[in-house]
Amino acid sequence: MNAHTALTALAGNYGHGDIVALHRHEEGQLVYAINGVMLVSAAGTTWVVTSGHALWVPSGVEHQVRMTGEVRMRTLLISPAARRPLMEACHVLKVSPLLRELIVAAADEPDSQPALLRHVQIVDLIFSELDRAQRVLAHVPIPDEPRLKSLCADFIDNPSQESKLESWAVQLNMSSRTLARLFQKELGMSYGEWRKRTRLLLSMQRLACGVSILEVALEHGYQSPSAFTAMFKRTMGFTPSNCRLV
Repeated sequence: MNAHTALTALAGNYGHGDIVALHRHEEGQLVYAINGVMLVSAAGTTWVVTSGHALWVPSGVEHQVRMTGEVRMRTLLISPAARRPLMEACHVLKVSPLLRELIVAAADEPDSQPALLRHVQIVDLIFSELDRAQRVLAHVPIPDEPRLKSLCADFIDNPSQESKLESWAVQLNMSSRTLARLFQKELGMSYGEWRKRTRLLLSMQRLACGVSILEVALEHGYQSPSAFTAMFKRTMGFTPSNCRLV
């Protein structure tokens, strides 16, 4: 198989709240956004995909994409016949500055004979960058219970809100203790742990957009950038400065 048929790049722009309905591809798919945040539900899990990161979805896996903010999505469809050493399960990858530009270029390539040679060269470089891309833990569990799922989605849309377990319990017409048990049953973690993890992952979006570490730290309730950086590195395995796109 040649590089021209091994990979197809697609471009699409979406508004806040837009949904790409449940579907599947014969090809493996790399879901990437130049800007904005995507919530991708696949294989019984919801993944938060921020700028600077992409989600690999293997061929045949059903998935749905929900947009948070204005999203400029770029998708790579990779034929199974390409036989690349990509994952057999969904996983988030860190997109290097070079890979970002290659994805954008592949999606914007005009349909002409001179462009065909350039496309082949771009595809070769994309595969090279994908082979060395760093995997990151960027999974936020989302509950199945419809009302709780809606509240969690609202929080992801606005993570700076100071919602407390008690206020969520009132909205759901249940006691705080019952809600705490529901969180643990549905997600395997407490409400506080879920909120902390969600804010951490969404902070990557702000960092990727060039917001200072100090500002992001204060937005997410930390008293100093050093405390935020220490927590971030302990959880993610890399520092906030590594989220920059430049």
